[in-house]
Amino acid sequence: MIHERFQGNHYECGLRFGSSLAEYGNYILEQIPFPVTEERIQFAAACLPSYEKYFPEILEEIQGIAEGQKCPEEKLQAVLFSMYAMPPACQCSCFAVANGAELLLGRNSDFLTELEDCNRNVQYRFSDGALAFQGNTTSFVQMEDGVNEKGLAVGLTSVYPPSDASGVLVSPGLNAGLLLRFFLEKCRTVEEALGWLEKLPVSSAQTFTFADAKGKIVVSECFSGGRQVVRPEKEGRKERLFVCATNLFHSKKLKRFQQPDIDSWEAEPRYQTMRRTLEAEAGQMRLSDAFDLLAGKKGFLCQYDRATGKDTVWSVVYDLKRRRIYRAEGNPSRCGFVEEEMP
Repeated sequence: MIHERFQGNHYECGLRFGSSLAEYGNYILEQIPFPVTEERIQFAAACLPSYEKYFPEILEEIQGIAEGQKCPEEKLQAVLFSMYAMPPACQCSCFAVANGAELLLGRNSDFLTELEDCNRNVQYRFSDGALAFQGNTTSFVQMEDGVNEKGLAVGLTSVYPPSDASGVLVSPGLNAGLLLRFFLEKCRTVEEALGWLEKLPVSSAQTFTFADAKGKIVVSECFSGGRQVVRPEKEGRKERLFVCATNLFHSKKLKRFQQPDIDSWEAEPRYQTMRRTLEAEAGQMRLSDAFDLLAGKKGFLCQYDRATGKDTVWSVVYDLKRRRIYRAEGNPSRCGFVEEEMP
């Protein structure tokens, strides 16, 4: 994993990143694993007003990267704004547990092995008012999981764009990785993030698993045509102490939109492993149990055949009670978790 630390305002962070890559002959647009088509450019242009209204700081960072790379910022926008929606990527597993003794958010990032050398762990400390955070990504600028200085942790799982009789439901707006970054920079609690998610235009389909320092845990399933908050369920008079998500919608409201017969990287077996384990163990779960779940010791979660080009490329647990991060930089069945402090 590449480790990067940024300080300054958004533009300065972007300029430093773009320039440092260019200094070593590393040009982002030469390494994108899909063509930057006219369709993507037009989609990004349609998304741009949403970023201008709700997240202009990220446009400043992209501008800085473009200047450092000496490339058109419109091309970088086309890459970043269309990702997760065009084409989709269906992988990753996420859960949160709040049982009194522990307050944990865990996530496996499943992705293509040919790109794993580009995965990034980043930390931002801003001078322009945004909250400091640490996060992980298979991309750049966008985040796929992270935690901020106020103890809000978020993890995403992408979902294949839902469809109805009119076709695939994708609309201009903010996508998964930039929505997650928005939450980390601007929100202190789960409820604050959910409030924003009700207002923000959403382009891609995904779930967000949230946990905050106050002990609140939820999953939000969302796409351009619908949103549903999934809270810990009641089991009789007792509230379940967990939430979990993979790459399918499970709420009654949204699961009817899902497209059948897609390659979701065993999303349902992964979901059932977490659900079954957490139903039995969430009340007594400790940190070591979270590691075991992510490492596949409780059932199928990360046991991909690398010969197929798929694997779990990192795993992370955010321990919100003790303000610690534990990250395995590879498949957690083979790599140990390394501890570090939160921002």
